[in-house]
Amino acid sequence: MEPRGAGSGPGPGSGPGPGLGAAALAALGRRLLWALPAYAAGLLGLGAGAVLLALALYAGWRRRRRARQRGLSLAARLQSDEEAAVRAAAAGLGAARGELPAWVSFPDVERAEWLNKVLAQAWPFFGQYMEKLLTESIAPAIRASNSHLQTFTFTKVDMGEKPLRVLGVRAHPGTHKRQILLDLNISYVGDVQIDVEVKKFFCKAGVKGMQLHGTLRIILEPLLGDVPIVGALTMFFIRRPTLDINWTGMTNLLDIPGLSSVSDTMIMDTIASYLVLPNRLLVPLVPDLHEAAQLRCPLPRGVVRVYLLGARELRSKDRFMGGLVEGKSDPYAVLRVGTQLVTSRVVPNELNPTWDEVYEFIVHEVPGQEMEVELFDKDPDQDDLLGRMKLDFGEVLKARVLDEWFPLQEGGQGRLHLRLEWLTLLSDASKLPEVLQRNRTIAAKPDPPSAAILVVYLDRAQELPMKKPGKEPNPVVQVSVQDVTRESKVVYNTCSPVWEDAFRFFLHDPANQDVDIQVKDDPRQGSLGSLSLPLSRLLQAPELTLAQPFPLQHSGPCSRLYMKLVLRVLYLDAPEGGAPPPPGTLELPVGADGGTGSARRPSKASPDPQFGSEAVLRIHLLEAEDLVAKDNFLGGMVRGRSDPYAKVRVAGRAFRSRVVKEELNPRWNEIYEVVVDNVPGQDVEFDLFDKDIDKDDFLGRCKVPLRRVLSSRFVDEWLPLEEVKSGRLHVRLECLEPSPSAALLEQVLHTNSLLQPSRGEELSAALLSVFLDRAADLPLRKGSKPPAAFASLAVRDVSFKTKTCAPSAEPVWDEGFSFLIKRPHVEVLELQVKDEGGQPLGSLSLPLPQLLAAEALALDGWFPLAGGGPRSQVLLRAQLGVLVSQHSGVGAGAAPVPGGDPEPLEAAAGQEEESGAGGGTLRQRLPPTESRTEQEPGGPRLQLTLWYHADQRKLVAIVHGCRQLKALSKELPDPYVSLVLLPDRSRGTKRKTGVQRKTLNPDFNERFEWDVPPEEAARRKLEAQVKATGSFMSREKEVLGKLHLDLAQVDLSEGGTHWYELRDERSSP
Repeated sequence: MEPRGAGSGPGPGSGPGPGLGAAALAALGRRLLWALPAYAAGLLGLGAGAVLLALALYAGWRRRRRARQRGLSLAARLQSDEEAAVRAAAAGLGAARGELPAWVSFPDVERAEWLNKVLAQAWPFFGQYMEKLLTESIAPAIRASNSHLQTFTFTKVDMGEKPLRVLGVRAHPGTHKRQILLDLNISYVGDVQIDVEVKKFFCKAGVKGMQLHGTLRIILEPLLGDVPIVGALTMFFIRRPTLDINWTGMTNLLDIPGLSSVSDTMIMDTIASYLVLPNRLLVPLVPDLHEAAQLRCPLPRGVVRVYLLGARELRSKDRFMGGLVEGKSDPYAVLRVGTQLVTSRVVPNELNPTWDEVYEFIVHEVPGQEMEVELFDKDPDQDDLLGRMKLDFGEVLKARVLDEWFPLQEGGQGRLHLRLEWLTLLSDASKLPEVLQRNRTIAAKPDPPSAAILVVYLDRAQELPMKKPGKEPNPVVQVSVQDVTRESKVVYNTCSPVWEDAFRFFLHDPANQDVDIQVKDDPRQGSLGSLSLPLSRLLQAPELTLAQPFPLQHSGPCSRLYMKLVLRVLYLDAPEGGAPPPPGTLELPVGADGGTGSARRPSKASPDPQFGSEAVLRIHLLEAEDLVAKDNFLGGMVRGRSDPYAKVRVAGRAFRSRVVKEELNPRWNEIYEVVVDNVPGQDVEFDLFDKDIDKDDFLGRCKVPLRRVLSSRFVDEWLPLEEVKSGRLHVRLECLEPSPSAALLEQVLHTNSLLQPSRGEELSAALLSVFLDRAADLPLRKGSKPPAAFASLAVRDVSFKTKTCAPSAEPVWDEGFSFLIKRPHVEVLELQVKDEGGQPLGSLSLPLPQLLAAEALALDGWFPLAGGGPRSQVLLRAQLGVLVSQHSGVGAGAAPVPGGDPEPLEAAAGQEEESGAGGGTLRQRLPPTESRTEQEPGGPRLQLTLWYHADQRKLVAIVHGCRQLKALSKELPDPYVSLVLLPDRSRGTKRKTGVQRKTLNPDFNERFEWDVPPEEAARRKLEAQVKATGSFMSREKEVLGKLHLDLAQVDLSEGGTHWYELRDERSSP
């Protein structure tokens, strides 16, 4: 280390260094530069005014320059990231982090009305193109395909006046920079008319009207450095579209020989399958595109191995004795990926089936390609649907290994247990021994797991032999690997056919398998040549690929088959944290062996890490616009309206709204709540229908990915309806995270009372999560046999049931459940343990106020069972989370709802609700709470909450109760409250509560609404009168007190609750 000296810096006694001197000179120079204008003005003989003018002009120019730079910077930021720029601007205006106005949204799918205008104008010219294509290209191919169709012709081709509509466009980042992905949500309800004729059989048929709905993916690839910038367009449907064709003369057409075995449904299924992956339509935009063959049949993105393990809590479909006796179901599963379809075995008479089957699917496009699983109950006639689920393979690609219980959608209940593994395609054989070793540990049914895939690109053949002199063959190729055979299309009347087709095979052991190829002459299937190729050659080839002409055996001397064979090893790239457990064997649950458990009992429950991670999804179904009119009269000459209602499905739950009569712009304003988790592949689905006497008509559907709601916490959007001509739906979705804070409960109850819609269930204030671990020392059955125990848990009318354990006095359930809690102050968790025969083994009642008083709102430990053995107990963890809405629109300073007794009081029977021009439901009972917010004044008083709901543009008044009313006679009165929104005293402005019997301290807790604009609400006055019903002989209503409120003096934005003194009408002058 060098000694500290002069070279290391200035010491305490040293003078200023050269750096400080240079800085001082620079500062002096800058100040002299500012004095330069004054020196120049003096040199030129100018006064002080000229100097000041020059300085002002310079300051203005500099300010404009900085403002221009800020504007350019903001514009660049807005262009690069619009959402981030808008949120930054909102934060600058004082908005809270993550909060924006409800009308500001950033949807993934964008509307493209400009594209619909282009399509509408270009539709007649598209019709001309289709007419030319059908008559000049399609008709000759049909005539050559079958000897019975040699007189087939198109007699009329009219694409109609209704064009294809694009409901939304979504752009994805491509897999590389030379690719652009677009997803178009298309809907075609057309008046197309196409007539065909087969003159030989005097047959006429055709199409008159067609519907097509689905998601069309368009790939712009490759991107070029020259016009037209895009080399080709590739189009296909990722998922099978909805296709409905209105045939004319179909019966006559199917009577033709060779077509008698074809049905209407089979034809539409065939047409739909040709539009779905792996089939693609390639439109080259430049001549001699070298990548055309690769774009037409690209290499798959990967393979997904699906372990169909089991299901639980399925719906019972088998009933006996006319439905009086409920049986079980015989479930089986159907798995579909594009055109790939597999069906599991049937598990008879079981609601919790176990399959333990393994299937593999080739994935062509990620994101977008989905797997759909449908569960059915096997019946002799028609199988019943038990539920379905869908999962985008993009989620599997992210996770690599996904093992979840997926909730069943679309009317089903229960969950489906799937394990999915993403297998990467490797072009190197070095990992093959490791893959084969792992596959030997997998007990897969019905087929062993695959180690690789083989893709055979069949291009063309050359100089095939002619079996008959002067007659060229109709070549078709059959490609086989082991017992799987694929067949190409038939190319008619040529010795040099061009197929441009691709075939894909799963390989279990590539080193010991062969690919066999047969070229045959259709339809007699005479051989034109064959080829057998061991796949071990591919393992030695560069990048496991062979692309060359292959000479055919037993064929002509110069016969060649041009092919490209690609082999890829299927490798599981396990996620970080260790390799996944060996699949194919289900883990044995703890305690399933029927033992007595460990010698040392745990003191705390041991839930899995996912316990308590659930959230509550609040779905606000607001309104719809521009729905399709389905009710027509006089044969369609008079157009009516519709009677719309909505079905909502999410997380295995289904809700149905009320029916709005004769309305194309209905408003429901209904709220639904459901417990959700972060399992991928879930959607919030909305289906709209028109209510009819016989069969309800479809009005459209839309959906929102649940993961999007969970990540953004709040979605408020108008969603375009799919599969219909017009319509959109306004929904508001909010994710409520449970908070372990009892201090927030009163505020939540108050907010819920203000947000409570006029129809529907009471809003939830908390989420109760219960993990039932085990029980101990249960009483034995007769003969000293341990019971086969199960437990049932219930809160109000919601109940759950655990599995039934093997016979044991200490059963282990290890299951979790969630309950939506409306009023935590008064609700109770009821738990009962029973034998499988229904004999009670013990019960537990846990009042939720105990949880409210506990630390972190949680209790964890052993609880004694009443009615069981002397030492019977159960180990569980119960935790409560308060549901706080961050987007309620209620001011943070609002006071919680006060009011009377814990139990709600019922309104007197026979009281009618007053209604009028104001619209909406006028009276609604609300649950009271137990706390008070302010010191009650003395004397007669009335407690009110006044609030203006800005989103619904309604004035809301909640009448909580009265105190210390004065009786007018010796008998106690029957009071009620009458409200009038002045100055208008019409029927539409009047409201009244129910009557409370024989009391001076009535509690009402009723909510009333008036439809008034916000500026008008501030100019109104509210008159409240507390009245008592008259005697049987008198129609007079006795006034017990009166109140006049000027709403201009009330802060309607906060929703505050206050006591107001009542004026005695009898003592007023």
